[in-house]
Amino acid sequence: MDTEFWTDHLKHVFDSYELCFTKERAKKYEAADGDLLSKEVKEEEGISLRGIKGGKMVFSYTYEQGEKAAAALVENARTLMPFLDEDPFYAFPDRAAAYPSLDLWDERGLKLDDDSKVKALINMESIIRGFDARITTTRNCELHESEIEIGMINSNGLETRAAKTVYALSGMAVAAQKGEEVSWYDWAWSAHYKALAPPALGKGIAEKAVSFLSGQVLDTGAYTGLLTPACGCQILEILSPSFLAENLYKNKTRLKEKAGQKLFSELLTVVDSGTRGIGAFAFDGEGVPSRENIVVRQGVFEGFLYDTYYGNVLKNASTGNGVRSGIKEPPRCATRGFYIDAGQGGASTNELGNGIVIEELMGTHMANSVTGDFSLGAIGHYYSGGKRTPFKGVIFSGNLFDVLSNVRAVGDDLTFYGAYGSPSLLIEGLKISGK
Repeated sequence: MDTEFWTDHLKHVFDSYELCFTKERAKKYEAADGDLLSKEVKEEEGISLRGIKGGKMVFSYTYEQGEKAAAALVENARTLMPFLDEDPFYAFPDRAAAYPSLDLWDERGLKLDDDSKVKALINMESIIRGFDARITTTRNCELHESEIEIGMINSNGLETRAAKTVYALSGMAVAAQKGEEVSWYDWAWSAHYKALAPPALGKGIAEKAVSFLSGQVLDTGAYTGLLTPACGCQILEILSPSFLAENLYKNKTRLKEKAGQKLFSELLTVVDSGTRGIGAFAFDGEGVPSRENIVVRQGVFEGFLYDTYYGNVLKNASTGNGVRSGIKEPPRCATRGFYIDAGQGGASTNELGNGIVIEELMGTHMANSVTGDFSLGAIGHYYSGGKRTPFKGVIFSGNLFDVLSNVRAVGDDLTFYGAYGSPSLLIEGLKISGK
């Protein structure tokens, strides 16, 4: 990240520019049948450029380094520039005074030998297989380890660099009984290897798979129900686009002109944070310092999330929501670590009484993120008189804004699944279509 080198090569080509330097090293281990099935190692290093000239912004990337990289980036940019449109709102952020200090680098985990990691993974897979005779096989028992380093500079004087590690552990159990077969997949992640708990994850996967055997179809009706953290995260993933300034500008959100209004249960506080979730980092994809943005406070909608471009368009400062999905894509306006804040408890099967626990939703990509209307497959458990019965083959439908207005308790078990986080949610009036 030689600032002087890049300034010399780009200052006469663009009115302003930005460079993002990315380096990633990843390992993947997979276990099956009590042994290591495969190991993969991948390394990638590259540079992406955004340049502004005459009101046009161009994007280019390369895996070359040094002089070859500079030549490739400039040549690609010059080729594309004539086909682009001018826009007065294109700009890059100014230099930041400071960045948050985050504990995201696990030196100890990286130094731990491969044999120890493989042994832990194989042990988890063995726990799943040996939990119950009805478990017939395991799949996707994997450990992923990533080292990510990112540096950024731009012509406004911004210069920053940070690094992080990410560990992800996953597994699936398949259970069978009397011709019926069910499966359950789960995963966990952390920036630190020691925070993973392979035995607990393995046991949880096995228990859940077996628990779904002999599933019944519920009667059609409205139920008091509990959404697990995983289901809460699925709900948030559907709703999150409604909070983006890009969709405000494109009139693709029902939250337009509703800042300050109570739109959800007063028990809900929703936060987007660049310092939480699997995408946590000291800065966003444009070099803007990461921060926490409260978008819903005790049920009241507070405001939208901005990157630099839509901040300029709508006359607001960036909230640190310029997100890069990889070296081949420019940053876009997106959520970072989007989560419902933990509550005081009271959202568990102990408080449920007679009702349902929804464990997994299916077909979430078909839900309408603008209106909030949805019709999703659901599986879980029905609780009645202290007895638990698995259910399957039902449809959970309604409007997500209405569902989140009927939250009656928020658990203290906030859990992040990737970029989304949720505690358990106790909700009244869940509409179920069954038999």
